[in-house]
Amino acid sequence: MPLLYKSAALAFCSLAVVAALTGCGKKSTEATPTEVSAPVADAPASLWPKLDFAVKKDPAVEAKITELLGKMTTEQKVGQLIQPELRHVTPADVIEYNLGSILNGGGSYPGENKHAKVEDWLALADGFYNASMNAENGRVAIPIIWGTDAVHGHNNIIGATLFPHNIGLGATRNPELIQQIGAATGAEIAVTGIDWSFAPTLAVVRDDRWGRTYESYSEDPAVVKSYGGKMVEGLQGVAGKDFLSEQHVIATAKHFLADGGTQGGQDRGDAQISEAELVKIHNAGYETALAAGAQTVMASFSSWQGVKMHGNQYLLTEQLKNQMGFDGLVVGDWNGHAFVSGCTPVSCPQAINAGLDIFMAPEGNWKELYHNTVAQVKSGEISQARLDDAVARILRVKIRAGLFEKGAPSTRELAGKREVIGSAPHRAVARQAVRESIVLLKNNAQTLPVKANSKILVAGDGADNIGKQSGGWSITWQGTGNTNADFPGGTSIYQGIADAANAAGGAAELSVDGNYKTKPDVAFVVFGEDPYAEMQGDVGTLIYKSETNLALLKKLKADGIKVVSLFITGRPLWANNFINASDAFAVVWLPGSEGVGVADVLLTKADGSLNYDVKGKLPFSWPASPVQSPLNQGDADYKPQFAFDFGLTYADKTETPALDETAAQLVAAQAPDVVPVFNQRVMNPWTLVLLDHVNNMAPVTTSSGELGAVKVTSQDKQVQEDTRRVQFNGSAKATVTFGSTTRSDLSVYAENKGALVFDMKVNAKPTAAVSVGMYCGSDCAGEIPVTEQLNAAPLGEWTSVSIALECFAKKRVKLDMVLAPFMLSTDGSLDVSLYNVRIEKNATAPACTE
Repeated sequence: MPLLYKSAALAFCSLAVVAALTGCGKKSTEATPTEVSAPVADAPASLWPKLDFAVKKDPAVEAKITELLGKMTTEQKVGQLIQPELRHVTPADVIEYNLGSILNGGGSYPGENKHAKVEDWLALADGFYNASMNAENGRVAIPIIWGTDAVHGHNNIIGATLFPHNIGLGATRNPELIQQIGAATGAEIAVTGIDWSFAPTLAVVRDDRWGRTYESYSEDPAVVKSYGGKMVEGLQGVAGKDFLSEQHVIATAKHFLADGGTQGGQDRGDAQISEAELVKIHNAGYETALAAGAQTVMASFSSWQGVKMHGNQYLLTEQLKNQMGFDGLVVGDWNGHAFVSGCTPVSCPQAINAGLDIFMAPEGNWKELYHNTVAQVKSGEISQARLDDAVARILRVKIRAGLFEKGAPSTRELAGKREVIGSAPHRAVARQAVRESIVLLKNNAQTLPVKANSKILVAGDGADNIGKQSGGWSITWQGTGNTNADFPGGTSIYQGIADAANAAGGAAELSVDGNYKTKPDVAFVVFGEDPYAEMQGDVGTLIYKSETNLALLKKLKADGIKVVSLFITGRPLWANNFINASDAFAVVWLPGSEGVGVADVLLTKADGSLNYDVKGKLPFSWPASPVQSPLNQGDADYKPQFAFDFGLTYADKTETPALDETAAQLVAAQAPDVVPVFNQRVMNPWTLVLLDHVNNMAPVTTSSGELGAVKVTSQDKQVQEDTRRVQFNGSAKATVTFGSTTRSDLSVYAENKGALVFDMKVNAKPTAAVSVGMYCGSDCAGEIPVTEQLNAAPLGEWTSVSIALECFAKKRVKLDMVLAPFMLSTDGSLDVSLYNVRIEKNATAPACTE
């Protein structure tokens, strides 16, 4: 769930074939058609399991639900369905709109203060709770629940214990440790008065180009399945024992379903897979998480077979609720309902009818969504039965969590106990997780473990950088903008090595650039990916590039120093040149705040004996080339560089030979001078798609097509139907695009003065602003105004337009992962013909303007 991306011009969303403008700034209260369920074969119900839940329905709870429903008005019921974000809601709003829940997004804090104290969080939690329990003027007092993204610890809080991200936990193969991490996280959340964690992520990632790969435990559904239930039991407590006691919080199984199975690893993309694969691979973690008692499920932003999960009745209702028997609530993701066909951020009966129970409506327009939903219930567009079912599910979770009895957050057992945040026992659990997560890919000549009394150089930009080693979802949403001071009590990798060396009579020198005063016995070089989170973390190829760090490794080797590379990463990456330049190469993933755990494994005890063996095993297959994705065990042509489950121990005497380094050069050499997008016909891999202002889409696969305010027809320029005439009627915003579900790497073209070039003939001048956009994913898109060029073009004559690729890069487009190289948009009228759309190297294009 993202923080915020509020730009009317750049609010893009992913659709089945490409991406559309997110509602294009339009707000609608008009009735919209019911979302069509995903096309499925007549699959037997046995494909989907019937689960045995540890938490059973209680007649007393059901009676209380019935009693409360009987007292509530339609307006009060709808209020339970609306979940605003902390920045856009007040306690007074809770009273007026009968709100049932709130959330804080990643990087959102009380008073917009990153350094807000525990007391500030608790006071705000009390304010919202007290407002929800106001029974004046006939209100039914129903306690509010507050949800937060605590994905690797209570990661919005300064001083919290940050555990390794899920990919590192997957390398430990230790389900019992996962339960301990969940319990520690739940306790730290409870200190701040928050009731609900949006975790665990149960994605089984099948294409590591996805920017959320590090939020997945493994490519192997068996690993995810073994962890799902344990993390839920840690967060919520064990059914029949300490279930949802005051030391625990509500858990969320997310993102349902197949968020890790999208084509091309596209964030919020489409999982074009069979139903059998959907169940066998992507449902695995949900089977244990739900059986263990997970009370909430978060719907995925992504689609299955072209239908957005937020509007997929077949999966949300027929399978999750009816077949599997889930009786908790389904919450949306950040404005995810807005991307359902026919919906906008402020109107989406389709999502509720499909089985969504809570709209996550984080922006300031949530009140409009509330009013529209009330009207849709009263008109019958949303049935009273569906409304009551949604509210009953919300009430069931609140009652089971004891919120009617627990009282104000400040009165609860752990409330305000700052000593619990980042406590020594919690940090010890995190330190163990770091130790067990390290995967050793190379250890030639038994370079590791290093004797603790050695002279050690610690170099690289990740050496003394807790923010980098913690990755995304660390204090801020993307994990950027932090310093070591933002992690009090935490330890960088360098500090852990230095402390161990000093205690053993050795010495550790920190030098980011690798310069040293005294020649060391060994150099630890800490480098890798910088922090990122969803959307911004997608990549086009699995290659790690850093000329600076590669030169550093080679320099140290040339000086006759043993080199140990410690690779910080949220996914497997092709790094053969870095591995070759190292005597030992260890993947430390994103270890979080307890970097000292790295030293525990890589350095000996003071007497030279082994401290801890290296245990980690690859949770994902390691690629043999930058373009080897997807790559998963069991593939027909499975040839990884390092296979799933690989990981050396100190007992292994394996000598890793020099690895092939030519793959990267081959990728670049394959780029032709011109990439045709539309040349007399639409070229592979693109499809011509029309998009309207409420997220409907229409692929044009014949000579014409029409959707809303735009239509396309074929014309002849030189040969039959070699041109497309595009006509916008000005009734609403619309877009015509050439898009794909597979990514194209255009970065080499940008490096060679590349441009988007297209020939056009203006048949009628525009009546409003027109833009040409390029898209690579949500929050990864850019628009360039072309209104002046259109107005300057002679009517009825062909002319050529060139837009430098660097202009799109300056607008946040990541050119190595383009999904749509051409998107023409306007909310006015326009009549234009298009011919020969292409990407060219060494093109002549005007300078970029801001």
